Amino acid sequence: MIYLRFVLSTRNPDTGVQDGIFQHAYALQRSGYLTGGQDKELLDLLLWMEENLEIPTRFNRTKSKGCYRRRTKGISWLKSSASEHVAKMRRIGSILDEHGFFVTMIKSPRPGYIVYEDDHQVVAEPFKDLLKRSAAATPKRSCKQAR
Repeated sequence: MIYLRFVLSTRNPDTGVQDGIFQHAYALQRSGYLTGGQDKELLDLLLWMEENLEIPTRFNRTKSKGCYRRRTKGISWLKSSASEHVAKMRRIGSILDEHGFFVTMIKSPRPGYIVYEDDHQVVAEPFKDLLKRSAAATPKRSCKQAR
């Protein structure tokens, strides 16, 4: 099985890997910057994902007491077999691209330690080697470039 993830170049401080696109898609949809057609299309895509993609019940491996207080390390990946979900994510990504968010799709046969799985997705805590590869693949920006 190949797993797919749609990401931006920014990094999540909890996981150390690139941010997924949902948070940015919701923010763009609420921003008022989209044209009427794009606004409706993005809203429809997000609503479809809400209706057709389960909310994972776990994001970390630990089962110890207080695990709900720990920072979550799991990241979500779509299964390559979830073709309709992948197509919708591609379209969400292209709308984000049109508005200055540079979306990349990454693939991996080894997403990490799987802590949740359903028919369409997995949540996995990344292996350490994935973190190293991910860090090397993302260009570093200086403080001046980040402004």
